[in-house]
Amino acid sequence: MVRKVATKPTQFKIYAPKAKKVNLAGDFNSWNLKGAAAKKDSKGNWSAKISLKPGRYEYKFFVDGNWINDPNNNAVAVNSFGTQNSVIEVK
Repeated sequence: MVRKVATKPTQFKIYAPKAKKVNLAGDFNSWNLKGAAAKKDSKGNWSAKISLKPGRYEYKFFVDGNWINDPNNNAVAVNSFGTQNSVIEVK
């Protein structure tokens, strides 16, 4: 019998009031910029919610054409480009 691993809705947020477009990309979606568009609220906060299986994930926000680490998360890992990605652990 194959046991299905439950996913957990995981929310990512960034404050970028002047941004025109924000996407979330990471190893959970093969760094696909079209996979997770964030939505902006009236206060300039952008958020994207993704269902993730338990595990460790690296990600970044793509804000108006620029890669941005999550300013609300100090956990980072060096990537193959010599920069850093934000890291989240889903339990």
